[in-house]
Amino acid sequence: MLLAHPAVLEDLVERYKALAVLRADQGSGAARQEFEDVAYSLCLATGTSDVDAALVAASHRLPGARTTDDSLLSGSS
Repeated sequence: MLLAHPAVLEDLVERYKALAVLRADQGSGAARQEFEDVAYSLCLATGTSDVDAALVAASHRLPGARTTDDSLLSGSS
């Protein structure tokens, strides 16, 4: 499997987090589409099938990652 460059993963994670904070999934059609596109790209870049798994996989491959870090999961506090 091809792996995305860490810079690409970092950009996707940051975009996903920003769109999630802005609740793009509940916004206009264009905002929802961008949110879905970023989530899909993140899944493709990490070889996963859902966004929570993609965020975990990306967090393990980003610089400074801790193997037990799940702070990017959408349900984590």
